[in-house]
Amino acid sequence: MKTAVLDIGGSFIKYGQIDEDLTITERGKVPTPEDEKEAFLETMDSVWEKIGKDVDGLAVSMPGVIDSANGYAISGGALKYLNECHVAEELEKRYRVPVWIGNDAKCAAVAEVGYGALKGIDTALVIILGTGIGGCLILNGEMYMGKHFSAGEASFIHTDYHKPYDRDEWWAYVNGKKGLLSLVQKHKETEEEFSGEEIFAMAEAGDEAVQKALDEFCRSIAVQLFNINCMVDVEKIAIGGGISAQPMLIRKINEQFSELYSDFPYPLYQPPVVACRFLNDANMIGAYYQFGRQKK
Repeated sequence: MKTAVLDIGGSFIKYGQIDEDLTITERGKVPTPEDEKEAFLETMDSVWEKIGKDVDGLAVSMPGVIDSANGYAISGGALKYLNECHVAEELEKRYRVPVWIGNDAKCAAVAEVGYGALKGIDTALVIILGTGIGGCLILNGEMYMGKHFSAGEASFIHTDYHKPYDRDEWWAYVNGKKGLLSLVQKHKETEEEFSGEEIFAMAEAGDEAVQKALDEFCRSIAVQLFNINCMVDVEKIAIGGGISAQPMLIRKINEQFSELYSDFPYPLYQPPVVACRFLNDANMIGAYYQFGRQKK
């Protein structure tokens, strides 16, 4: 039996059907409606026509602070029309199948617990690098939600105590996509814009300015990983998001991370930093994993 899966993002809704072999079929994507819940539901109806046949339920990854146990979106992230919305209940009534919803970064994390880089690991940290930064703690093999379901909101970590009210110093901006671009522009002394692929291509080609920018970018990531690990003492750290497919990124994070530990005067365990196995499909695979656990 297959499960219908959705990855609702700020720009697009990706959809498909997934089976026990993690094969995703009926793939596609449609633009995410920006302003109206009714437009969102109409879009969902058109998607359901493509993926709703012969499935045992619907697993949904979405932005926001999500109470998965009750299928309730405390917030919908960028999709404000889903704030304080019983999303699962509404979709169950609409499509007459069981529905599970979860936060997108946490879905990406549990995909690794279920099938990827963190399978068999009891305690781990997952950081998803993208436009902002998603996070998830895995404790005793389970996703840690927090008392108010907002554990892992890594984007809001303050990186400079001198500027506690400056949002540009939130971790989301320091080590999100804009943060990487701004460092490259600083070191290359240009205002030209580059894609992530172009940045890593320049670094691989030996561009020293870009390599210095990446070192600074990865040092900033390593510092926050160190800080978090001081509190939770994990076995392994997994880095996700599209950028995690770049081997140079993982290598440089490990170099900066090792440097912090090598000069540290106390015997703290240094967990390995690895790339997540699942990239663009991580959110859908994680939602599928959690949906399956809910059925048991």
